[in-house]
Amino acid sequence: MTSQAPRPGSYHQDYIARIRYENNLPAPPGAPKLLNIPVEGLKYFTSPAFSSRLVRQQPLNVEADAELGMPIDLVGMPGIFDGDESSIQAPLAIPPLHAKDKILLRPLSELGKPTHQTGGYSFLRRTEYISSEQKARNEANASAAKAAARQTAANKSRKPIDASKEDPLVMLRAAVKGFDLAYSEDAYTGPDSTTNLRGSAITPAEKEAWNNPRHPTKGNVQLLEAYPFIPDLEAITDSGAYMILKFAANPTPVTDSHDARMDMALVRPPGEGAEEEKWEIFLPEDETVMKNARKRLDVNNSAKDDEALYTHQNKDGSSGTFKYPYLRAFEAVRSVEQPNQRYRQVAVALHDNDPEADLGLDVDVQEKGAYYYPVTAKYSLKPWRSKDLANVGVSSQKARDKSVKYDWMTLEIKEPNEVEAQQRHKHRMEIDDDDLMHEGEE
Repeated sequence: MTSQAPRPGSYHQDYIARIRYENNLPAPPGAPKLLNIPVEGLKYFTSPAFSSRLVRQQPLNVEADAELGMPIDLVGMPGIFDGDESSIQAPLAIPPLHAKDKILLRPLSELGKPTHQTGGYSFLRRTEYISSEQKARNEANASAAKAAARQTAANKSRKPIDASKEDPLVMLRAAVKGFDLAYSEDAYTGPDSTTNLRGSAITPAEKEAWNNPRHPTKGNVQLLEAYPFIPDLEAITDSGAYMILKFAANPTPVTDSHDARMDMALVRPPGEGAEEEKWEIFLPEDETVMKNARKRLDVNNSAKDDEALYTHQNKDGSSGTFKYPYLRAFEAVRSVEQPNQRYRQVAVALHDNDPEADLGLDVDVQEKGAYYYPVTAKYSLKPWRSKDLANVGVSSQKARDKSVKYDWMTLEIKEPNEVEAQQRHKHRMEIDDDDLMHEGEE
């Protein structure tokens, strides 16, 4: 590199020379060996059979003798053929180390230039200022003092707990008082017994709040309608509860309006111990099947027992049926089952009844109320994705053969038999005193 002092009217310029040296690597002595490995899935690659077959098909390209390339001549070792193996074993007593060899056994910490540090820590042990640490300590003490002050104020403002209200008998009387307030004509006023219990005394303020209810937080709203919260005894099933199914996607082809056939759909849940948790959906064959099946289920329809409503006949022709073709299968992605807590979650349906309207029906008209139905299970369903991976060697053909697909189902609507009626009556007795009294009379 050369440099020259700048002259007036000129500019400074440097000359840079760059020299590049090539260092090309020589070609490898032999051509690379390419193996034709079949691609049959990750499970096949990780199996012991693949490694064993690869060893058999690709032999070693070196000559392996009996001593594996490391010959050991035992002829010159004294006593080796007489059973004395001391010549090929490490000595029991370690020989003394030579002074010149000790320097080779120094630890890594002693290598390099000598240092004056005697501790085992770095000089960067403390990189923060003492003032910042003191500031953080003061803030922590201040926060602890404020929390203690708030806790003391909360303890002073907290009302003392009345131990008498924690008594189970007092809590039960308070619950009975709510029913006495709603149904004053049925209030029990006799002595306490194992079957009857008097409720707590009702104050005038509670009667006024019941006769003129107000919103707890919005005083400007007005009550328009009130419904008694009662169970629907006629809708109790054989199991005594219902299930809620929520679909992640529309089960039917997407349309601009709701598919009314879903209101009359049949769901076939997976059986107990089934390998595949598959939920199958069946829909009415057409709109006629849907309307006629709805008429058969309508207790207020005088023609519900007409056999002409059926659109198909069973195999022997003894009774009519409705045909439900197979739609598609679903799988549960999330489920909540509470079989032992039947009334922990309920579904509510509001029913309005006009007593002045003459419907001309032979059945008893259901009274007005908010009817609740126990729910013991909730499932979120998404379309079934086939998990059959037998083609890639992951699943077996035996599991596929166990899967049975139904093309359609037939629906026959009839009155419950004796066993079904007894099961419903048993669940009805748990919440209805009238059924319990009839059971005792029988």
